[in-house]
Amino acid sequence: MKLYFSHASPYARKVRMTAIEVGLLDQTTLEVTDAWSATEGLPDDNPLCKVPTLVLDDGTALFDSPVICEYLDHLGGGSLFPPAGPARWRALRLQALADGLCDAAVARRLETMRPETLRSEAWIARQTTAMVRACDALESWAGDFSGSVTIGGLAVATALGYLDLRFAGDNWRAGRPGLAAWFDEAAKRPSFQTTKPPAP
Repeated sequence: MKLYFSHASPYARKVRMTAIEVGLLDQTTLEVTDAWSATEGLPDDNPLCKVPTLVLDDGTALFDSPVICEYLDHLGGGSLFPPAGPARWRALRLQALADGLCDAAVARRLETMRPETLRSEAWIARQTTAMVRACDALESWAGDFSGSVTIGGLAVATALGYLDLRFAGDNWRAGRPGLAAWFDEAAKRPSFQTTKPPAP
């Protein structure tokens, strides 16, 4: 298998963490890719030209990160995706919230990279508000994902790691002791340490 990824992408980090957790990283060729300037390879396998994209041995390409993670968990016989029932819906809900937090954070960062004359402060404020609400919700849900590791927990860890990378000045830990304590433990996992992006 081949995984197109970028070090800074939280979605790609979640996929790499999943591969490590289920013991499939050594069966995966990692190809660092700049999706913004890709001229070959990635756009041929993913018409959206986005990372992560996983190309299977038969040439089938899977995207985006929730699909890839579930495939890797299935292939590796993992338990990151609980069977149908309350535990599964909790894990998937957590993943959806964490991915949405990443969506807002990425959108905010991209907007701040635009020329100042084209930048929308209203758009930045909207994404910032979504990020704050998501972190508040995660604080209130912290007890729901403090047990066994699921895709929800991995997604939350990658999202918070991305906030540390791109928006350290926001200090998401302030006023959220439960979430901060959970993250401090989750960040010790080898899968999290191994996939840490380079400092910007």
